[in-house]
Amino acid sequence: MLTVEKLTVAYDDTPVFADVAVNFNASKITGIIGPNGAGKSTLIKAILGLIKPKTGTVLYQDQPIKAVQKQIAYVEQRKDLDLTFPIDVFDLVVTGTYGKLGLFKSPGKKEKAAAKAALSQVSLSEFAHRQISQLSGGQLQRVFVARAIVQEADVIILDEPFVGIDLQSETAIMAILKAWRDAGKTIIVIHHDLNKVTSYFDDLVILNHGIIDYGPTADVYNATNIERAFSADLSSVLFEKGGVQ
Repeated sequence: MLTVEKLTVAYDDTPVFADVAVNFNASKITGIIGPNGAGKSTLIKAILGLIKPKTGTVLYQDQPIKAVQKQIAYVEQRKDLDLTFPIDVFDLVVTGTYGKLGLFKSPGKKEKAAAKAALSQVSLSEFAHRQISQLSGGQLQRVFVARAIVQEADVIILDEPFVGIDLQSETAIMAILKAWRDAGKTIIVIHHDLNKVTSYFDDLVILNHGIIDYGPTADVYNATNIERAFSADLSSVLFEKGGVQ
């Protein structure tokens, strides 16, 4: 279990959220939803240690998160990536093996074979030597999932992985996430399409500058919580007019 306790993050002394407490369960895919600017990405970055919180602790299996960083894979938003960096698809996937290599060691046959297998799993073998800027949004997202595959992490965190990608790529990525879940991994996904919440996520965190609610999706994804986090109008569209899938 990944446990967040009393987490407070502020920018220039303006709190994004305060005293956030939430648990992410193993063998579950947990979605994080909330309006734009609600603090979703900030929460993830604070969990990962990319942002220093004002207060709070993050533990994975009762250990400080810094002690288990190699067990965590992070797929960030595509808009945050430097696509001009001179690296091809295969070499990018191979970077996922670096965390398990010893100091000053280079990837060998084992690591390269793992990268090749991961690209096959996401159906991108033919793009192995293409520069990453030449990929479509969906292809690029699958490359980063392939890198997460070779990391062999126990916790996989994805920030808006389905924004601007094709349905084929989204379907392929969800199949991999569900396979990871079935293998006992902890999956956390920041997500924007509320119509797919019930079919994608076992558990759900609803956030708007603080936790609105969290728990099994069937329990917390309801009209009241969506109204509290978003608006009465959106709640009405989703629940009173049969918009939920």
